[in-house]
Amino acid sequence: MTELSSDDLLVETQGHVRILRMNRPKARNALSFALRGAISDAIVDANLDTQIRAVVITGSDTCFSAGGDIKEFPDASIQHDSMFVSNRIWAPLSQCRVPLIAAVEGIALGGGAEFAMLCDIIIAGETAEFAFPEVRLGILPGNGGTQRFPRAVGKFKAMRYLLTGDRFPATLAAEMGLVSEVVESGTAFSAALVLAQRIAELPPLSVRQIKDVVLQGAEASLSAALIMERDGDRLLMLSDDHKEASRAFIEKRRPVFTGK
Repeated sequence: MTELSSDDLLVETQGHVRILRMNRPKARNALSFALRGAISDAIVDANLDTQIRAVVITGSDTCFSAGGDIKEFPDASIQHDSMFVSNRIWAPLSQCRVPLIAAVEGIALGGGAEFAMLCDIIIAGETAEFAFPEVRLGILPGNGGTQRFPRAVGKFKAMRYLLTGDRFPATLAAEMGLVSEVVESGTAFSAALVLAQRIAELPPLSVRQIKDVVLQGAEASLSAALIMERDGDRLLMLSDDHKEASRAFIEKRRPVFTGK
Protein backbone atom coordinates (compact mmCIF):
# COMPACT_ATOMS: atom_id res chain seq x y z
CA MET A 1 0.00 0.00 0.00
CA THR A 2 1.06 3.61 -0.53
CA GLU A 3 2.34 5.39 2.56
CA LEU A 4 0.41 8.64 2.89
CA SER A 5 2.99 11.06 4.28
CA SER A 6 2.20 14.78 4.17
CA ASP A 7 3.58 17.94 5.71
CA ASP A 8 1.21 17.52 8.66
CA LEU A 9 1.58 13.76 9.13
CA LEU A 10 4.77 11.74 8.73
CA VAL A 11 4.22 8.06 7.93
CA GLU A 12 6.82 5.32 8.01
CA THR A 13 6.95 1.55 8.37
CA GLN A 14 9.29 -0.56 10.48
CA GLY A 15 8.73 -4.23 9.74
CA HIS A 16 5.06 -4.94 10.41
CA VAL A 17 4.55 -1.70 12.37
CA ARG A 18 3.19 1.50 10.82
CA ILE A 19 4.19 4.75 12.54
CA LEU A 20 2.10 7.94 12.27
CA ARG A 21 3.73 11.10 13.62
CA MET A 22 1.76 14.35 13.81
CA ASN A 23 3.92 17.20 12.53
CA ARG A 24 2.44 20.62 13.23
CA PRO A 25 4.90 21.86 15.88
CA LYS A 26 4.01 25.56 15.60
CA ALA A 27 0.34 24.72 16.19
CA ARG A 28 1.15 22.18 18.93
CA ASN A 29 -0.21 19.45 16.64
CA ALA A 30 -3.67 21.00 16.63
CA LEU A 31 -6.03 18.68 14.80
CA SER A 32 -6.93 20.66 11.71
CA PHE A 33 -9.29 19.12 9.19
CA ALA A 34 -6.28 18.48 6.95
CA LEU A 35 -4.40 16.63 9.71
CA ARG A 36 -7.45 14.62 10.73
CA GLY A 37 -8.06 13.69 7.12
CA ALA A 38 -4.45 12.56 6.71
CA ILE A 39 -4.67 10.46 9.88
CA SER A 40 -7.94 8.91 8.73
CA ASP A 41 -6.51 8.04 5.30
CA ALA A 42 -3.39 6.56 6.88
CA ILE A 43 -5.48 4.38 9.21
CA VAL A 44 -7.57 3.11 6.31
CA ASP A 45 -4.36 2.33 4.43
CA ALA A 46 -2.87 0.46 7.40
CA ASN A 47 -6.08 -1.49 7.96
CA LEU A 48 -6.08 -2.69 4.36
CA ASP A 49 -2.39 -3.60 4.29
CA THR A 50 -2.07 -7.24 5.32
CA GLN A 51 1.59 -6.69 6.24
CA ILE A 52 0.72 -4.13 8.94
CA ARG A 53 0.03 -5.72 12.33
CA ALA A 54 0.19 -2.70 14.66
CA VAL A 55 0.12 1.09 14.41
CA VAL A 56 1.88 3.61 16.68
CA ILE A 57 0.50 7.15 16.73
CA THR A 58 2.53 9.95 18.29
CA GLY A 59 3.36 13.64 18.23
CA SER A 60 6.54 15.36 19.35
CA ASP A 61 8.62 14.93 22.50
CA THR A 62 6.77 17.86 24.09
CA CYS A 63 3.27 17.67 22.63
CA PHE A 64 0.91 14.92 21.54
CA SER A 65 -1.88 17.29 20.48
CA ALA A 66 -3.40 20.49 21.86
CA GLY A 67 -6.76 19.43 20.44
CA GLY A 68 -8.94 20.94 17.76
CA ASP A 69 -7.61 23.82 15.70
CA ILE A 70 -9.44 26.81 17.20
CA LYS A 71 -8.76 28.82 14.03
CA GLU A 72 -11.04 26.39 12.22
CA PHE A 73 -13.84 26.43 14.79
CA PRO A 74 -16.93 27.08 12.70
CA ASP A 75 -19.69 29.60 13.09
CA ALA A 76 -22.78 28.28 14.83
CA SER A 77 -24.60 28.24 11.48
CA ILE A 78 -22.34 25.47 10.13
CA GLN A 79 -21.58 23.68 13.41
CA HIS A 80 -23.79 20.68 12.58
CA ASP A 81 -22.11 20.11 9.20
CA SER A 82 -18.69 20.45 10.82
CA MET A 83 -19.46 17.82 13.47
CA PHE A 84 -20.78 15.46 10.80
CA VAL A 85 -17.56 15.81 8.82
CA SER A 86 -15.45 15.34 11.96
CA ASN A 87 -17.28 12.17 12.98
CA ARG A 88 -16.92 10.78 9.47
CA ILE A 89 -13.18 11.49 9.46
CA TRP A 90 -12.64 9.72 12.81
CA ALA A 91 -14.82 6.71 11.94
CA PRO A 92 -11.94 4.62 10.45
CA LEU A 93 -10.13 4.68 13.83
CA SER A 94 -13.05 3.09 15.65
CA GLN A 95 -13.44 0.56 12.81
CA CYS A 96 -9.75 -0.32 12.44
CA ARG A 97 -8.97 -3.97 13.23
CA VAL A 98 -5.23 -3.34 13.59
CA PRO A 99 -4.18 -2.48 17.17
CA LEU A 100 -3.59 1.25 17.62
CA ILE A 101 -1.09 2.43 20.23
CA ALA A 102 -0.89 6.10 21.24
CA ALA A 103 2.47 7.35 22.52
CA VAL A 104 1.77 10.53 24.49
CA GLU A 105 4.34 13.09 25.61
CA GLY A 106 3.52 16.59 26.82
CA ILE A 107 -0.10 17.63 26.43
CA ALA A 108 -3.11 15.74 25.11
CA LEU A 109 -5.94 18.25 25.40
CA GLY A 110 -9.54 18.12 24.24
CA GLY A 111 -9.60 16.54 20.81
CA GLY A 112 -6.05 15.33 21.42
CA ALA A 113 -7.18 13.34 24.46
CA GLU A 114 -10.22 12.10 22.53
CA PHE A 115 -7.92 11.03 19.70
CA ALA A 116 -5.76 9.05 22.14
CA MET A 117 -8.90 7.37 23.52
CA LEU A 118 -9.73 6.10 20.03
CA CYS A 119 -6.60 3.96 20.31
CA ASP A 120 -6.45 0.57 22.03
CA ILE A 121 -3.42 1.25 24.23
CA ILE A 122 -2.06 4.55 25.59
CA ILE A 123 1.58 4.80 26.66
CA ALA A 124 2.36 8.12 28.35
CA GLY A 125 5.51 9.83 29.48
CA GLU A 126 5.44 10.62 33.20
CA THR A 127 5.20 14.38 32.59
CA ALA A 128 2.33 14.08 30.09
CA GLU A 129 -0.92 15.88 30.92
CA PHE A 130 -4.50 15.32 29.80
CA ALA A 131 -7.52 17.61 29.89
CA PHE A 132 -10.92 18.29 28.35
CA PRO A 133 -11.02 22.11 28.36
CA GLU A 134 -14.02 22.45 26.00
CA VAL A 135 -16.31 23.68 28.81
CA ARG A 136 -14.17 26.82 29.05
CA LEU A 137 -14.91 27.55 25.39
CA GLY A 138 -18.63 27.15 25.88
CA ILE A 139 -18.79 23.79 24.10
CA LEU A 140 -18.39 20.14 25.08
CA PRO A 141 -15.98 17.35 24.07
CA GLY A 142 -17.74 16.38 20.85
CA ASN A 143 -15.65 13.51 19.59
CA GLY A 144 -16.30 10.95 22.30
CA GLY A 145 -14.99 12.72 25.37
CA THR A 146 -18.32 12.74 27.23
CA GLN A 147 -18.82 9.05 26.45
CA ARG A 148 -15.46 7.25 26.25
CA PHE A 149 -13.90 9.08 29.20
CA PRO A 150 -16.64 8.12 31.71
CA ARG A 151 -16.60 4.55 30.39
CA ALA A 152 -12.85 4.40 30.99
CA VAL A 153 -12.65 6.00 34.44
CA GLY A 154 -16.21 6.06 35.84
CA LYS A 155 -18.81 8.81 36.07
CA PHE A 156 -17.56 10.61 39.18
CA LYS A 157 -13.91 10.92 38.16
CA ALA A 158 -14.92 11.93 34.64
CA MET A 159 -17.33 14.61 35.82
CA ARG A 160 -14.60 16.12 38.02
CA TYR A 161 -12.52 16.92 34.93
CA LEU A 162 -15.17 17.33 32.23
CA LEU A 163 -16.98 20.03 34.23
CA THR A 164 -13.86 22.01 35.16
CA GLY A 165 -11.51 21.55 32.21
CA ASP A 166 -8.66 20.99 34.69
CA ARG A 167 -5.55 19.16 33.58
CA PHE A 168 -4.51 15.89 35.20
CA PRO A 169 -1.11 14.16 35.02
CA ALA A 170 -0.28 10.85 33.38
CA THR A 171 0.17 9.17 36.75
CA LEU A 172 -3.39 10.05 37.77
CA ALA A 173 -4.66 9.07 34.31
CA ALA A 174 -3.10 5.64 34.86
CA GLU A 175 -4.63 5.34 38.34
CA MET A 176 -8.05 6.18 36.89
CA GLY A 177 -7.69 3.65 34.07
CA LEU A 178 -7.28 6.03 31.14
CA VAL A 179 -3.60 5.28 30.48
CA SER A 180 -2.22 1.76 29.95
CA GLU A 181 1.31 2.48 31.14
CA VAL A 182 3.40 5.43 32.34
CA VAL A 183 7.07 5.45 31.34
CA GLU A 184 10.01 7.77 31.85
CA SER A 185 9.53 11.12 30.20
CA GLY A 186 10.81 11.14 26.63
CA THR A 187 10.52 7.36 26.19
CA ALA A 188 6.81 6.96 25.37
CA PHE A 189 7.41 6.49 21.65
CA SER A 190 10.22 3.97 22.07
CA ALA A 191 8.16 2.03 24.64
CA ALA A 192 5.13 2.07 22.34
CA LEU A 193 7.24 0.90 19.40
CA VAL A 194 8.69 -2.01 21.38
CA LEU A 195 5.18 -3.01 22.44
CA ALA A 196 3.89 -2.72 18.87
CA GLN A 197 6.74 -4.89 17.61
CA ARG A 198 5.95 -7.53 20.26
CA ILE A 199 2.29 -7.55 19.19
CA ALA A 200 3.33 -7.72 15.51
CA GLU A 201 5.22 -10.94 16.21
CA LEU A 202 2.07 -12.66 17.48
CA PRO A 203 -0.58 -14.41 15.32
CA PRO A 204 -2.29 -11.52 13.50
CA LEU A 205 -5.65 -13.25 13.18
CA SER A 206 -5.71 -13.83 16.92
CA VAL A 207 -4.71 -10.22 17.66
CA ARG A 208 -7.44 -8.83 15.41
CA GLN A 209 -10.06 -11.24 16.74
CA ILE A 210 -9.27 -10.32 20.34
CA LYS A 211 -9.63 -6.63 19.49
CA ASP A 212 -12.93 -7.26 17.69
CA VAL A 213 -14.42 -9.28 20.53
CA VAL A 214 -13.34 -6.84 23.25
CA LEU A 215 -14.76 -3.79 21.43
CA GLN A 216 -17.96 -5.43 20.21
CA GLY A 217 -18.53 -7.18 23.52
CA ALA A 218 -18.31 -3.88 25.39
CA GLU A 219 -21.50 -2.77 23.63
CA ALA A 220 -23.37 -6.05 24.26
CA SER A 221 -24.82 -7.91 27.21
CA LEU A 222 -22.49 -10.34 28.99
CA SER A 223 -24.33 -13.37 27.59
CA ALA A 224 -24.13 -12.03 24.02
CA ALA A 225 -20.48 -11.07 24.48
CA LEU A 226 -19.61 -14.55 25.71
CA ILE A 227 -21.17 -16.00 22.56
CA MET A 228 -18.96 -13.66 20.48
CA GLU A 229 -15.96 -14.89 22.44
CA ARG A 230 -16.76 -18.56 21.86
CA ASP A 231 -17.42 -18.00 18.14
CA GLY A 232 -14.14 -16.13 17.79
CA ASP A 233 -12.26 -18.90 19.53
CA ARG A 234 -13.78 -21.56 17.26
CA LEU A 235 -12.66 -19.64 14.19
CA LEU A 236 -9.12 -19.24 15.49
CA MET A 237 -8.85 -22.93 16.36
CA LEU A 238 -9.17 -23.64 12.62
CA SER A 239 -6.40 -21.24 11.60
CA ASP A 240 -3.00 -22.22 10.23
CA ASP A 241 -1.37 -19.96 12.82
CA HIS A 242 -2.94 -21.92 15.69
CA LYS A 243 -1.62 -25.15 14.19
CA GLU A 244 1.81 -23.55 13.71
CA ALA A 245 1.89 -22.32 17.31
CA SER A 246 1.08 -25.82 18.57
CA ARG A 247 3.73 -27.46 16.37
CA ALA A 248 6.36 -24.90 17.35
CA PHE A 249 5.65 -25.47 21.04
CA ILE A 250 6.04 -29.24 20.66
CA GLU A 251 9.17 -28.89 18.51
CA LYS A 252 10.65 -26.26 20.85
CA ARG A 253 11.23 -23.68 18.09
CA ARG A 254 10.13 -20.14 17.29
CA PRO A 255 6.79 -20.08 15.42
CA VAL A 256 6.37 -18.39 12.05
CA PHE A 257 2.95 -16.81 11.71
CA THR A 258 1.43 -16.02 8.31
CA GLY A 259 -1.94 -14.61 9.27
CA LYS A 260 -3.85 -17.57 7.82
